Amino acid sequence: MDIVLTIAAVLCCLVGIAGCFLPVLPGPPIAWFGLLLAHWTDGAHFSGSELALWAVAVGAVTLADYFLPAWITGRLGGSRQATRGAAIGTVAGLFFMPWGVVLGPFLGALAGELLHDRQDNAKAFRVAFGSFLAFALGTGLKLVVCVLLTVAVVRAAWC
Repeated sequence: MDIVLTIAAVLCCLVGIAGCFLPVLPGPPIAWFGLLLAHWTDGAHFSGSELALWAVAVGAVTLADYFLPAWITGRLGGSRQATRGAAIGTVAGLFFMPWGVVLGPFLGALAGELLHDRQDNAKAFRVAFGSFLAFALGTGLKLVVCVLLTVAVVRAAWC
């Protein structure tokens, strides 16, 4: 049974890494579940505080991924329409994988800001670029956590 759990744990971690780039998959929670599966084997044991610390890290990057675009768009002076446009662009981008995931929030924020103020194109591009930066930052944070979880699972499986 340990072999099955270990294989499932590693697979969860790999799916978690893929989920960093595919918005339909909650990458970090899946990778944390892999850590939990590894914990249930005889060969790998993580303390309760380690599991809780990883759960907090997973929760933090997952929440940050949802709130960063709106926060960064607002910090760069974006309007409510730009924030909504970025959200709509994110969802619409799912239908045009893989480029839609990257360009959707950018184009949505750009369109939203231009609808709000057609005169200030520079501001619209700045806000749209901020939306792209938020996407990149959120993806990077999720990737770091998922890779670290994968390293912990693989290290525990080998030792």
